[in-house]
Amino acid sequence: MSCQGCVSNLTNALERVEGIGKIEVEVGSAIIEHEGVSTDALEAAITGAGFSIGEPKFDWRDRGVWKQSANNTKWCLIGCSIGEFGTLAAYQYYGIHHHLSWDLITPGSSSFDLYIIFLFLLPLINGLATSVMLETAILVRGQMDFRNALSTAFGMSFISMLMMEIAMEATDLIYTGGQLGLDPMAVIPMLIVGFLTPWPYNYWRLKKYGFSCH
Repeated sequence: MSCQGCVSNLTNALERVEGIGKIEVEVGSAIIEHEGVSTDALEAAITGAGFSIGEPKFDWRDRGVWKQSANNTKWCLIGCSIGEFGTLAAYQYYGIHHHLSWDLITPGSSSFDLYIIFLFLLPLINGLATSVMLETAILVRGQMDFRNALSTAFGMSFISMLMMEIAMEATDLIYTGGQLGLDPMAVIPMLIVGFLTPWPYNYWRLKKYGFSCH
């Protein structure tokens, strides 16, 4: 239930069921006291008022949800790309070309280096930051106050954004042979992979829970 009109409709429907005593219906919940009323009778009253019972069946064939989730993923890609591409381009410009290896990320090895690991993580961090900044700016421009806009931006799906960021940087590392930096030839593949990787997750989240990443 998402409105007071729905609350009234459901309350009226339940009041007509014989044996119903006290009814407390609010947006998102309902408490019913009854004497000997069967579950079938209650379900019939609820469905008869136009409500559904139980979780709707999930499927991957909803074109409308695919379209909406694609649009959400697009905005996520724009925001994340600003920080990630900017950081990788800076590495390329300043000649920061550390090579990723198992020894580098294995604690106890002679090559283990937290600073270099941080350099590999920084594009992901900056991508998340610019995505939040972009979303906040869009909401503020839409007349939302800054505090609520920032809170809404932080409510975005960080799982989706991390999937996107990791996929993009992994694609770039393939083109650079495992070195930090930005290969111009990798830009288009990075955008394609970055879009496709979280898209099914965004569809699932929107279809199942009604939540969008943006």
